[in-house]
Amino acid sequence: MLLNKKILIAVTGSIAAYKTAVLVRILVKQGAVVKVVMTPSATSFITPLTLGTLSKEEVLVELSDNSQWANHAMLGRWADLMIVAPLSCNTLSKMAHGGCDNLLLAVYLSATCPVVVAPAMDEDMWKHPAVQQNLITLRSFGNFVIPVNTGELASGLFGEGRMAEPEEIITWATNFFNKQQDLTGKKVLVTVGPTHEMIDPVRYISNASSGKMGMAIVEELYKRGAVVTMIAGPVSVKIPAYIHTISVSSAEEMYQVSVEHFPAMDWAILTAAVADYTPSVVSAVKIKKQDGALEMMLTKTKDILKTLGGMKTPDQILVGFALETNNEEEFALKKLKDKNADMIVLNSLNDKGAGFGGDNNKISIFDQKGNRQHFETAPKTEVAKDIINSIIHYAHE
Repeated sequence: MLLNKKILIAVTGSIAAYKTAVLVRILVKQGAVVKVVMTPSATSFITPLTLGTLSKEEVLVELSDNSQWANHAMLGRWADLMIVAPLSCNTLSKMAHGGCDNLLLAVYLSATCPVVVAPAMDEDMWKHPAVQQNLITLRSFGNFVIPVNTGELASGLFGEGRMAEPEEIITWATNFFNKQQDLTGKKVLVTVGPTHEMIDPVRYISNASSGKMGMAIVEELYKRGAVVTMIAGPVSVKIPAYIHTISVSSAEEMYQVSVEHFPAMDWAILTAAVADYTPSVVSAVKIKKQDGALEMMLTKTKDILKTLGGMKTPDQILVGFALETNNEEEFALKKLKDKNADMIVLNSLNDKGAGFGGDNNKISIFDQKGNRQHFETAPKTEVAKDIINSIIHYAHE
Protein backbone atom coordinates (compact mmCIF):
# COMPACT_ATOMS: atom_id res chain seq x y z
CA MET A 1 0.00 0.00 0.00
CA LEU A 2 2.88 2.37 0.74
CA LEU A 3 5.41 0.36 -1.27
CA ASN A 4 7.65 2.69 -3.30
CA LYS A 5 5.66 5.76 -2.27
CA LYS A 6 7.94 8.77 -1.88
CA ILE A 7 7.21 10.39 1.47
CA LEU A 8 8.75 13.65 2.67
CA ILE A 9 8.60 13.99 6.45
CA ALA A 10 8.83 17.56 7.78
CA VAL A 11 9.64 17.92 11.48
CA THR A 12 9.07 21.10 13.49
CA GLY A 13 9.98 22.13 17.03
CA SER A 14 7.73 20.15 19.37
CA ILE A 15 8.25 17.56 22.08
CA ALA A 16 6.06 15.29 19.95
CA ALA A 17 9.00 14.95 17.53
CA TYR A 18 9.98 11.78 19.39
CA LYS A 19 7.02 10.10 17.66
CA THR A 20 8.46 10.97 14.27
CA ALA A 21 11.20 8.39 14.70
CA VAL A 22 8.56 5.67 15.00
CA LEU A 23 6.67 7.11 12.01
CA VAL A 24 9.78 7.04 9.81
CA ARG A 25 10.61 3.50 10.91
CA ILE A 26 7.13 2.19 10.05
CA LEU A 27 7.11 3.95 6.68
CA VAL A 28 10.47 2.43 5.75
CA LYS A 29 9.34 -1.05 6.90
CA GLN A 30 6.30 -0.73 4.65
CA GLY A 31 8.52 -0.05 1.66
CA ALA A 32 8.16 3.71 1.38
CA VAL A 33 11.10 5.87 0.31
CA VAL A 34 11.45 8.47 3.06
CA LYS A 35 13.31 11.76 3.17
CA VAL A 36 13.32 14.10 6.16
CA VAL A 37 13.57 17.87 6.45
CA MET A 38 13.68 19.64 9.83
CA THR A 39 13.46 23.15 11.23
CA PRO A 40 16.50 24.18 13.26
CA SER A 41 14.41 24.17 16.45
CA ALA A 42 13.27 20.59 15.78
CA THR A 43 16.87 19.41 16.26
CA SER A 44 16.53 20.30 19.95
CA PHE A 45 13.93 17.55 20.33
CA ILE A 46 15.28 14.81 18.03
CA THR A 47 18.60 14.60 16.23
CA PRO A 48 19.08 14.50 12.46
CA LEU A 49 21.36 11.52 13.07
CA THR A 50 18.45 9.49 14.49
CA LEU A 51 16.09 10.26 11.62
CA GLY A 52 18.82 9.90 9.03
CA THR A 53 19.74 6.45 10.36
CA LEU A 54 16.11 5.32 10.27
CA SER A 55 15.33 6.79 6.83
CA LYS A 56 18.71 5.85 5.32
CA GLU A 57 18.76 9.31 3.75
CA GLU A 58 20.57 12.52 4.62
CA VAL A 59 18.40 14.79 6.78
CA LEU A 60 18.25 18.41 5.63
CA VAL A 61 18.00 21.31 8.08
CA GLU A 62 19.58 24.38 6.48
CA LEU A 63 19.04 25.93 3.07
CA SER A 64 22.76 25.66 2.57
CA ASP A 65 25.96 24.78 4.31
CA ASN A 66 29.44 25.85 3.31
CA SER A 67 29.66 23.37 0.48
CA GLN A 68 26.17 22.54 -0.75
CA TRP A 69 22.74 24.10 -1.43
CA ALA A 70 19.58 22.19 -0.47
CA ASN A 71 17.28 22.29 -3.50
CA HIS A 72 13.97 22.97 -1.77
CA ALA A 73 12.01 23.11 -5.04
CA MET A 74 13.05 19.61 -6.08
CA LEU A 75 12.15 18.10 -2.69
CA GLY A 76 8.52 19.17 -3.02
CA ARG A 77 8.40 17.87 -6.59
CA TRP A 78 10.05 14.58 -5.69
CA ALA A 79 7.53 13.55 -3.04
CA ASP A 80 4.19 11.83 -3.53
CA LEU A 81 3.14 13.18 -0.12
CA MET A 82 4.58 15.65 2.39
CA ILE A 83 3.75 14.92 6.03
CA VAL A 84 4.43 17.68 8.57
CA ALA A 85 4.63 15.82 11.88
CA PRO A 86 4.66 17.31 14.38
CA LEU A 87 3.29 20.66 13.27
CA SER A 88 4.03 23.33 15.88
CA CYS A 89 1.90 26.40 16.47
CA ASN A 90 4.71 28.61 15.17
CA THR A 91 5.15 26.74 11.88
CA LEU A 92 1.37 26.52 11.42
CA SER A 93 1.20 30.32 11.55
CA LYS A 94 4.00 30.70 9.04
CA MET A 95 2.49 28.12 6.66
CA ALA A 96 -0.88 29.89 6.81
CA HIS A 97 0.63 33.30 6.06
CA GLY A 98 3.41 32.47 3.62
CA GLY A 99 6.36 32.77 5.99
CA CYS A 100 9.65 31.46 4.62
CA ASP A 101 12.53 31.74 7.10
CA ASN A 102 13.82 28.15 7.01
CA LEU A 103 14.29 25.23 4.65
CA LEU A 104 11.11 23.41 5.73
CA LEU A 105 8.92 26.40 4.89
CA ALA A 106 10.70 26.90 1.56
CA VAL A 107 9.98 23.26 0.71
CA TYR A 108 6.33 23.63 1.72
CA LEU A 109 5.76 26.79 -0.32
CA SER A 110 7.29 25.23 -3.44
CA ALA A 111 5.76 21.76 -3.02
CA THR A 112 3.59 20.43 -5.84
CA CYS A 113 2.67 17.27 -3.93
CA PRO A 114 -0.25 16.93 -1.47
CA VAL A 115 0.55 18.12 2.06
CA VAL A 116 -0.88 16.76 5.32
CA VAL A 117 -0.14 18.12 8.78
CA ALA A 118 -0.33 16.50 12.23
CA PRO A 119 -0.55 19.35 14.76
CA ALA A 120 0.85 19.12 18.29
CA MET A 121 0.41 21.73 21.00
CA ASP A 122 -1.07 22.39 24.42
CA GLU A 123 -4.87 22.49 24.74
CA ASP A 124 -5.29 26.22 25.42
CA MET A 125 -3.01 27.01 22.50
CA TRP A 126 -4.84 24.51 20.27
CA LYS A 127 -8.22 26.08 21.05
CA HIS A 128 -7.10 29.68 20.56
CA PRO A 129 -9.15 31.38 17.78
CA ALA A 130 -5.98 32.43 15.95
CA VAL A 131 -4.78 28.84 15.76
CA GLN A 132 -8.17 27.58 14.59
CA GLN A 133 -8.30 30.31 11.94
CA ASN A 134 -4.84 29.32 10.74
CA LEU A 135 -6.04 25.73 10.36
CA ILE A 136 -9.01 26.92 8.30
CA THR A 137 -6.63 28.92 6.12
CA LEU A 138 -4.34 25.92 5.70
CA ARG A 139 -7.26 23.72 4.63
CA SER A 140 -8.41 26.38 2.18
CA PHE A 141 -5.08 25.96 0.37
CA GLY A 142 -5.94 22.29 -0.22
CA ASN A 143 -3.83 20.91 2.63
CA PHE A 144 -5.07 18.10 4.87
CA VAL A 145 -5.17 18.14 8.68
CA ILE A 146 -5.01 14.97 10.78
CA PRO A 147 -7.07 15.55 13.96
CA VAL A 148 -5.28 15.86 17.29
CA ASN A 149 -5.88 13.38 20.08
CA THR A 150 -7.02 13.98 23.65
CA GLY A 151 -4.64 12.87 26.38
CA GLU A 152 -1.72 13.84 28.58
CA LEU A 153 0.12 16.89 27.29
CA ALA A 154 3.69 18.09 27.74
CA SER A 155 2.45 20.74 30.18
CA GLY A 156 1.18 17.98 32.47
CA LEU A 157 -2.43 18.88 31.70
CA PHE A 158 -4.94 16.51 30.17
CA GLY A 159 -6.82 17.64 27.08
CA GLU A 160 -6.84 18.15 23.31
CA GLY A 161 -3.64 18.81 21.41
CA ARG A 162 -1.67 15.54 21.35
CA MET A 163 -0.23 14.71 17.95
CA ALA A 164 -1.84 11.71 16.28
CA GLU A 165 0.00 8.46 16.92
CA PRO A 166 2.36 7.22 14.17
CA GLU A 167 0.01 4.30 13.44
CA GLU A 168 -2.87 6.75 12.89
CA ILE A 169 -0.77 8.79 10.47
CA ILE A 170 0.17 5.59 8.60
CA THR A 171 -3.52 4.67 8.36
CA TRP A 172 -4.35 8.14 7.05
CA ALA A 173 -1.60 7.95 4.41
CA THR A 174 -2.66 4.45 3.34
CA ASN A 175 -6.29 5.54 2.97
CA PHE A 176 -5.16 8.65 1.11
CA PHE A 177 -3.26 6.68 -1.51
CA ASN A 178 -6.08 4.15 -1.81
CA LYS A 179 -8.58 6.98 -2.31
CA GLN A 180 -6.29 8.51 -4.90
CA GLN A 181 -7.03 5.51 -7.08
CA ASP A 182 -10.78 5.24 -6.54
CA LEU A 183 -11.73 7.13 -9.72
CA THR A 184 -8.97 5.87 -12.01
CA GLY A 185 -10.23 5.86 -15.59
CA LYS A 186 -13.63 7.35 -14.71
CA LYS A 187 -14.60 9.83 -17.46
CA VAL A 188 -16.18 12.96 -16.02
CA LEU A 189 -17.54 16.08 -17.71
CA VAL A 190 -17.58 19.25 -15.57
CA THR A 191 -19.02 22.60 -16.60
CA VAL A 192 -17.47 25.56 -14.79
CA GLY A 193 -18.02 29.29 -14.37
CA PRO A 194 -20.44 31.82 -15.83
CA THR A 195 -21.48 32.48 -19.40
CA HIS A 196 -21.40 35.81 -21.21
CA GLU A 197 -24.46 36.70 -23.27
CA MET A 198 -23.43 39.52 -25.57
CA ILE A 199 -25.56 42.65 -25.92
CA ASP A 200 -23.15 44.42 -28.26
CA PRO A 201 -19.40 44.04 -28.95
CA VAL A 202 -18.43 45.38 -25.51
CA ARG A 203 -21.31 44.54 -23.14
CA TYR A 204 -22.83 41.32 -21.94
CA ILE A 205 -25.25 39.77 -19.44
CA SER A 206 -23.59 37.51 -16.88
CA ASN A 207 -23.38 36.72 -13.14
CA ALA A 208 -20.81 36.73 -10.34
CA SER A 209 -19.68 33.11 -10.67
CA SER A 210 -15.89 32.85 -10.35
CA GLY A 211 -15.60 29.17 -11.22
CA LYS A 212 -13.90 28.36 -7.88
CA MET A 213 -16.36 25.63 -6.87
CA GLY A 214 -16.20 23.91 -10.23
CA MET A 215 -12.43 24.16 -10.33
CA ALA A 216 -12.16 22.60 -6.86
CA ILE A 217 -14.26 19.67 -8.11
CA VAL A 218 -12.10 19.35 -11.23
CA GLU A 219 -8.90 19.32 -9.15
CA GLU A 220 -10.26 16.71 -6.74
CA LEU A 221 -11.41 14.47 -9.60
CA TYR A 222 -8.00 14.75 -11.22
CA LYS A 223 -6.19 13.89 -7.97
CA ARG A 224 -8.30 10.77 -7.63
CA GLY A 225 -7.52 9.47 -11.09
CA ALA A 226 -10.53 10.59 -13.14
CA VAL A 227 -10.19 11.58 -16.79
CA VAL A 228 -11.70 15.08 -16.69
CA THR A 229 -13.12 17.14 -19.52
CA MET A 230 -13.80 20.67 -18.32
CA ILE A 231 -16.07 23.01 -20.25
CA ALA A 232 -15.14 26.43 -18.89
CA GLY A 233 -16.94 29.69 -19.32
CA PRO A 234 -15.07 32.98 -18.73
CA VAL A 235 -13.77 32.07 -15.27
CA SER A 236 -11.69 34.32 -13.03
CA VAL A 237 -9.55 31.44 -11.72
CA LYS A 238 -6.43 30.05 -13.33
CA ILE A 239 -7.02 26.94 -15.44
CA PRO A 240 -4.33 24.26 -14.89
CA ALA A 241 -2.53 23.23 -18.07
CA TYR A 242 -2.91 19.53 -17.20
CA ILE A 243 -6.73 19.61 -17.31
CA HIS A 244 -8.38 18.94 -20.68
CA THR A 245 -10.32 22.19 -21.09
CA ILE A 246 -12.73 23.41 -23.72
CA SER A 247 -13.25 27.16 -23.35
CA VAL A 248 -16.61 28.65 -24.27
CA SER A 249 -18.28 32.00 -23.76
CA SER A 250 -22.04 31.81 -24.27
CA ALA A 251 -24.78 29.52 -22.98
CA GLU A 252 -25.33 28.26 -26.53
CA GLU A 253 -21.66 27.30 -26.88
CA MET A 254 -21.70 25.52 -23.52
CA TYR A 255 -24.88 23.70 -24.54
CA GLN A 256 -23.46 22.48 -27.85
CA VAL A 257 -20.15 21.27 -26.37
CA SER A 258 -21.89 19.56 -23.42
CA VAL A 259 -24.29 17.68 -25.69
CA GLU A 260 -21.41 16.65 -27.95
CA HIS A 261 -19.23 15.21 -25.17
CA PHE A 262 -21.79 13.81 -22.71
CA PRO A 263 -22.44 10.44 -24.46
CA ALA A 264 -18.82 9.37 -23.86
CA MET A 265 -18.88 10.25 -20.14
CA ASP A 266 -19.53 8.22 -16.98
CA TRP A 267 -20.49 11.30 -14.96
CA ALA A 268 -21.42 14.88 -15.71
CA ILE A 269 -21.23 17.52 -12.96
CA LEU A 270 -22.80 20.76 -14.09
CA THR A 271 -21.45 23.45 -11.76
CA ALA A 272 -21.60 26.27 -14.32
CA ALA A 273 -23.89 29.22 -13.63
CA VAL A 274 -25.37 29.33 -17.13
CA ALA A 275 -27.45 32.36 -18.09
CA ASP A 276 -31.18 31.58 -18.29
CA TYR A 277 -31.79 34.31 -20.88
CA THR A 278 -29.83 35.82 -23.75
CA PRO A 279 -30.51 38.92 -25.88
CA SER A 280 -32.71 38.12 -28.88
CA VAL A 281 -30.71 40.54 -31.03
CA VAL A 282 -27.01 41.35 -30.58
CA SER A 283 -26.01 44.75 -31.88
CA ALA A 284 -23.10 44.70 -34.32
CA VAL A 285 -21.88 48.04 -32.97
CA LYS A 286 -21.65 49.53 -29.49
CA ILE A 287 -25.04 50.82 -28.34
CA LYS A 288 -24.73 54.51 -27.54
CA LYS A 289 -26.40 56.11 -24.54
CA GLN A 290 -29.58 57.93 -25.51
CA ASP A 291 -32.40 59.77 -23.75
CA GLY A 292 -35.05 57.53 -22.24
CA ALA A 293 -35.05 53.83 -21.42
CA LEU A 294 -33.39 51.07 -23.40
CA GLU A 295 -35.67 48.13 -24.03
CA MET A 296 -34.24 44.72 -24.74
CA MET A 297 -35.93 41.47 -25.68
CA LEU A 298 -34.47 38.35 -24.05
CA THR A 299 -34.83 34.78 -25.26
CA LYS A 300 -34.68 31.73 -23.01
CA THR A 301 -31.45 29.76 -23.36
CA LYS A 302 -31.35 26.00 -23.92
CA ASP A 303 -31.49 23.92 -20.72
CA ILE A 304 -28.28 21.90 -20.55
CA LEU A 305 -29.23 19.88 -17.46
CA LYS A 306 -32.66 18.95 -18.81
CA THR A 307 -31.25 18.01 -22.21
CA LEU A 308 -28.56 15.77 -20.70
CA GLY A 309 -31.19 14.33 -18.35
CA GLY A 310 -33.15 13.22 -21.40
CA MET A 311 -30.03 11.73 -23.00
CA LYS A 312 -28.45 9.89 -20.08
CA THR A 313 -28.27 6.11 -19.92
CA PRO A 314 -28.74 3.99 -16.76
CA ASP A 315 -24.95 3.74 -16.46
CA GLN A 316 -24.41 7.51 -16.38
CA ILE A 317 -24.69 9.85 -13.39
CA LEU A 318 -25.82 13.43 -13.89
CA VAL A 319 -25.33 16.05 -11.17
CA GLY A 320 -26.81 19.54 -11.30
CA PHE A 321 -26.39 22.62 -9.13
CA ALA A 322 -29.08 24.95 -7.82
CA LEU A 323 -28.43 28.40 -6.37
CA GLU A 324 -31.58 29.69 -4.68
CA THR A 325 -32.68 32.70 -2.64
CA ASN A 326 -36.04 31.39 -1.35
CA ASN A 327 -37.94 28.09 -1.00
CA GLU A 328 -34.56 26.47 -1.48
CA GLU A 329 -35.35 22.80 -0.84
CA GLU A 330 -38.65 22.97 -2.71
CA PHE A 331 -36.98 24.36 -5.84
CA ALA A 332 -34.02 21.96 -5.59
CA LEU A 333 -36.30 18.91 -5.36
CA LYS A 334 -38.38 20.19 -8.27
CA LYS A 335 -35.25 20.63 -10.35
CA LEU A 336 -34.10 17.12 -9.44
CA LYS A 337 -37.38 15.66 -10.73
CA ASP A 338 -38.03 17.90 -13.72
CA LYS A 339 -34.51 17.66 -15.16
CA ASN A 340 -34.13 13.89 -14.57
CA ALA A 341 -30.85 14.49 -12.71
CA ASP A 342 -29.46 11.90 -10.32
CA MET A 343 -28.38 14.50 -7.83
CA ILE A 344 -28.80 18.22 -7.10
CA VAL A 345 -26.30 20.24 -5.07
CA LEU A 346 -28.07 23.17 -3.44
CA ASN A 347 -26.49 26.50 -2.54
CA SER A 348 -28.50 29.17 -0.79
CA LEU A 349 -27.59 32.82 -0.96
CA ASN A 350 -29.13 33.08 2.51
CA ASP A 351 -26.22 31.09 3.96
CA LYS A 352 -23.48 33.38 5.22
CA GLY A 353 -20.10 32.66 3.66
CA ALA A 354 -21.53 30.61 0.78
CA GLY A 355 -22.22 31.32 -2.86
CA PHE A 356 -20.37 33.13 -5.64
CA GLY A 357 -16.80 34.36 -5.48
CA GLY A 358 -15.71 33.24 -2.02
CA ASP A 359 -13.42 30.44 -0.92
CA ASN A 360 -16.06 28.73 1.25
CA ASN A 361 -19.41 27.14 0.49
CA LYS A 362 -22.33 25.55 2.31
CA ILE A 363 -24.32 22.90 0.48
CA SER A 364 -27.12 20.39 0.72
CA ILE A 365 -27.34 17.37 -1.58
CA PHE A 366 -30.55 15.69 -2.74
CA ASP A 367 -30.67 12.56 -4.91
CA GLN A 368 -33.18 10.38 -6.74
CA LYS A 369 -32.98 7.68 -4.06
CA GLY A 370 -34.44 10.02 -1.46
CA ASN A 371 -31.21 10.85 0.36
CA ARG A 372 -30.81 14.33 1.82
CA GLN A 373 -27.47 15.52 3.16
CA HIS A 374 -26.75 18.88 4.78
CA PHE A 375 -23.17 20.07 5.22
CA GLU A 376 -21.69 22.89 7.27
CA THR A 377 -19.78 25.79 5.74
CA ALA A 378 -16.34 24.62 4.60
CA PRO A 379 -13.56 25.54 2.14
CA LYS A 380 -14.58 24.73 -1.42
CA THR A 381 -11.74 22.20 -1.61
CA GLU A 382 -13.42 20.25 1.21
CA VAL A 383 -16.89 20.74 -0.31
CA ALA A 384 -15.58 19.22 -3.53
CA LYS A 385 -14.57 16.08 -1.63
CA ASP A 386 -18.03 15.86 -0.02
CA ILE A 387 -19.72 16.13 -3.41
CA ILE A 388 -17.52 13.51 -5.06
CA ASN A 389 -17.81 11.12 -2.11
CA SER A 390 -21.60 11.53 -2.25
CA ILE A 391 -21.63 10.63 -5.95
CA ILE A 392 -19.53 7.52 -5.27
CA HIS A 393 -21.87 6.49 -2.44
CA TYR A 394 -24.91 7.04 -4.69
CA ALA A 395 -23.35 4.95 -7.45
CA HIS A 396 -22.76 2.01 -5.11
CA GLU A 397 -26.02 2.11 -3.14
